[in-house]
Amino acid sequence: MPTKSIPITNDDEANRLLVESPLALLIGMLLDQQVPMEWAFRGPHSLQERLGGTLDAAAIAAMDPEDLVAVFCAKPALHRYPAAMARRVHELCTAVVADYGGDAGRIWRRVTDADELYRRVRALPGYGEEKAKIFVAILAKRLGKRPAGWERVAAPFSDATPRSVADVGSAETLAAVREFKKAMKAAGKSKQD
Repeated sequence: MPTKSIPITNDDEANRLLVESPLALLIGMLLDQQVPMEWAFRGPHSLQERLGGTLDAAAIAAMDPEDLVAVFCAKPALHRYPAAMARRVHELCTAVVADYGGDAGRIWRRVTDADELYRRVRALPGYGEEKAKIFVAILAKRLGKRPAGWERVAAPFSDATPRSVADVGSAETLAAVREFKKAMKAAGKSKQD
């Protein structure tokens, strides 16, 4: 049975936020590109602090995108590409407001069909095929949200190979994921191979 934890950031408060806030988890996954996983998934907690202690999709969507860029670019920057990622987070929050009334958890809450869950996640701005599959695997492996067929739609991230953030449950599994990615890169393969 999966544990409700995503211990990836080396910061207990940031890790807890990923479990307690669906929006934080969506933003963390969105930021998980071209930076270390710890940095990406700590981003929502840092953003929440910079926004006065609240991480709210409607409030972020209502911001001028360039104001959010300034928040992301303030030192230390929230991402390697802070301006581009700020704009993506703004687009994500705008979609969460438009399609789910600002409640990011509605994307997966009460969804019993994995194809529908995958469709909803894949439709989010910034979520390509691989990112959507990994997110479905995170929901299943880390948070216990396992609609029928999740293994199929999340494959290969649903298997037991430590290949993504969905498999991080400890410092040891984080190291195993890093080793897997390093080996795949050395072999000229992707995480999906």
